[in-house]
Amino acid sequence: MGQKNMKLILLGLVFLLSGGEAYGFCGFFVSKADTSLFNEASKVVLVRDEDKTVITMANDFKGEAKEFAMVIPVPEVLQKGQIHVAENALIDHLDASSSPRLVEYHDSDPCRMMMYREGIKMKKGVQSAVARGAGKKDYKVKIEAQYTVGEYDILILSAKESDGLARWLIDNKYQLPKGAKKVLGSYIKQGMKFFVAKVNLKAQSKLGFTYLRPLQMAYSSKKFMLPIRLGMLNSKGTQDLFVFALTRKGRVETINYRTVKIPSEMDIPSYLKEAGEFKKFYKDMYQTAWNREDQKAVFVEYAWDMNWCDPCAADPLSASELKNLGVFWTDAPKVNPLIPTPKRRRGGTQAQNVYLTRLHLRYDGEHFPDDLRFQVTSNRKNYQGRYIIRHPFKGALNCEAGKRYKSALEDRKQKVATNLAHLTGWKLEEIYQRMEMKRGPKDATEKKDKWWKNIWN
Repeated sequence: MGQKNMKLILLGLVFLLSGGEAYGFCGFFVSKADTSLFNEASKVVLVRDEDKTVITMANDFKGEAKEFAMVIPVPEVLQKGQIHVAENALIDHLDASSSPRLVEYHDSDPCRMMMYREGIKMKKGVQSAVARGAGKKDYKVKIEAQYTVGEYDILILSAKESDGLARWLIDNKYQLPKGAKKVLGSYIKQGMKFFVAKVNLKAQSKLGFTYLRPLQMAYSSKKFMLPIRLGMLNSKGTQDLFVFALTRKGRVETINYRTVKIPSEMDIPSYLKEAGEFKKFYKDMYQTAWNREDQKAVFVEYAWDMNWCDPCAADPLSASELKNLGVFWTDAPKVNPLIPTPKRRRGGTQAQNVYLTRLHLRYDGEHFPDDLRFQVTSNRKNYQGRYIIRHPFKGALNCEAGKRYKSALEDRKQKVATNLAHLTGWKLEEIYQRMEMKRGPKDATEKKDKWWKNIWN
């Protein structure tokens, strides 16, 4: 994007001042699709409650700072206190924490699961001392080594069982996702140790700016809108815009364009975990979804209560970071966002009444002739762009449940391949090759007896 185009986009973004089912996910986080995937992308943070708005605009100006210029029309003479300078780190963190994400699961032993279910029936109400804790603190965890490296406190642990290790980590304030014990157990069986780290809060970063920091403005207006037309005046094609909306009430939606959810909760092949593959997948998937919506929709990529995340692509923003972004209904003090803050555990004491909506818009003058107008809804159902790799169980399957599981794996692989082709528009045969599948399932007509085959022969 040229510097002139960038200036026009920034002008368009600030011109708005003239207008006066909930459930949690689990899995291990693998990768994310952040805004850096998209060229000619702008990022805006909108904090909104009643008629009050705080806007933060990220500057991606690439020229020398002395060449930068911004023209800001305003409805009134803003007081000095209504204008502020923020840090790019705040928007980067917001982007990372809300990015569409890739997670993975490892299937458990179906035979063991069958034995476990039968064991529950035989020993109803009976639990082992380890699973129950039995009031003891015998985690069967050993600290093999302990170091302080830079700003991190590091421990090297060994463990004999996943239950004990999980309890140790949780009791020692480490955030652990649901389903972690299953995977921890597989590593313990391999005799592996565990490297764990915490941020040493005494470490501080030095301030020294060689870049343009985001500008912020606070104002009151009954209109909740964002102009995009000025930014298209000299554009040769489409542009991507990411809107991060923070509210007290619930999800933010557009009222003059369709707001739709990005396709999510899809199983995809394990090869997309390879370097660069997930990013390519998400770009093509977004393009395909955009075309299917006639290039006229605004996509919800993330909508979630800011108190927690599952799985976490990045830690939720702290109370001080939210305050620095302009969330004015919290009581947290403003601090330097470059100084690390303590991680907030799910269900912790730093509860924030803040709901985040991440909207992704690809627009041009033909398909988006009007500026964006928003509304704050009471919808607080959590949603995220989430894509899943499921690794099959590799052990022996010497039981009836194991045989059924093995038989179902081929159907599952076919479904995964079909999902990927539908999401991205990629050729199915090429997907089969990458998944090392010899071919897809037989055509439906081949599964039936060809009763007509010899009629005319």
